[in-house]
Amino acid sequence: MAERVVLAYSGGLDTSVGIGWLHDATGKEVVALAVDVGQGGESMDDIRQRALDCGAVEAVVVDAKNEFADEFIVPALKANALYQKRYPLVSALSRPLIAKHLARVAKELGADSVAHGCTGKGNDQVRFEAAVAALAPDLTSIAPIRDLALTRDKAIAYAEEHGLPIKQSKKNPYSIDKNVWGRAVETGFLEDPWNAPIEDLYEYTQDPSVDRPADEVTVTFAEGVPVAIDGRVVSPLEAVQQLNALAGKHGIGRIDIVEDRLVGIKSREVYEAPAALALIAAHEELENLTLERDLGRYKRGVEVQWADLVYDGLWFSGLKRSLDAFIDHTQQHVSGDIRMTLAGGRATVTGRRSVESLYDFSLATYDTGDTFDQSLAKGFIELWSLPSKISARRDLPSHSSGD
Repeated sequence: MAERVVLAYSGGLDTSVGIGWLHDATGKEVVALAVDVGQGGESMDDIRQRALDCGAVEAVVVDAKNEFADEFIVPALKANALYQKRYPLVSALSRPLIAKHLARVAKELGADSVAHGCTGKGNDQVRFEAAVAALAPDLTSIAPIRDLALTRDKAIAYAEEHGLPIKQSKKNPYSIDKNVWGRAVETGFLEDPWNAPIEDLYEYTQDPSVDRPADEVTVTFAEGVPVAIDGRVVSPLEAVQQLNALAGKHGIGRIDIVEDRLVGIKSREVYEAPAALALIAAHEELENLTLERDLGRYKRGVEVQWADLVYDGLWFSGLKRSLDAFIDHTQQHVSGDIRMTLAGGRATVTGRRSVESLYDFSLATYDTGDTFDQSLAKGFIELWSLPSKISARRDLPSHSSGD
């Protein structure tokens, strides 16, 4: 039996041509793997058939939408994960999931290598290969575009020469990646960071400047996981899908950022992630209500490190697993309801409630019924500021001059 390589297959030009290109360059039989992470568009059956028509010896399709939501989006939500405080890791979350299935299919079918369609200057090559290395260190990773000099011009010529069933239309000026957690757009005129995005860029969100009636939504969480929308029980996937539609209608989730790539360059990226930003806003506010102060402060630092690790392709690393254990422990009291108003590109929290709440009305109120003993404040402040007072005396000019 000939050696095999499992290719992460999107159905587009590069990976379609990559099937034959890989076989010609390596002599290996190519198995195409298409993973549905909620990207929409073509049916997965059509994509599977195209892979076979382009020369794949087998084509495997995996419906991973619920797996993606349960095992990748939910941990990101618990971590309030925003790279550089703004990007909710849209592509970075899907890559380790796809890599997981690449490694699984390769083992099941006896392949000795896997392949992906990434270039040599992006983050995704690292995410795929680092994940495969962590899950199946015996597998070799191949990147046709990076390693085998498959350029777009060569891909088009190859497709025409071999009569591949790929519709050629005017080249899309953008590079786009999407899944149920969001959509990423780059290249084209966006490569000049001075150029403003245009409405034609967007698909998941409507123009936030258009005047439309606000919507109100209540999200219910149980231990950090969204379990109901407006009182109706939902799975994590359904919560994301419903909020994508509802928040997207109001233009919520548009992000325009100059991003620090792992490979050391800066790139201008435009994202739209309506459900992601709305859910993170709601989750953070519920944590404000239910986490004690020191735990909340410490967790915010962990969130930054967690997002950096995932962005950098280290989903399966030991440190990431340990941070997951900490974050999961912080969620044991993060249950309750968050009410939000959705309008004009913003998801604004207007109400919060929880049986796990640390908010004590009798301590917080300034009106009748106040149980806070203000007489304790004077002594507390004196003790709290004592180290500053002592060091200030030491640092006085008269003390330091030696006179």
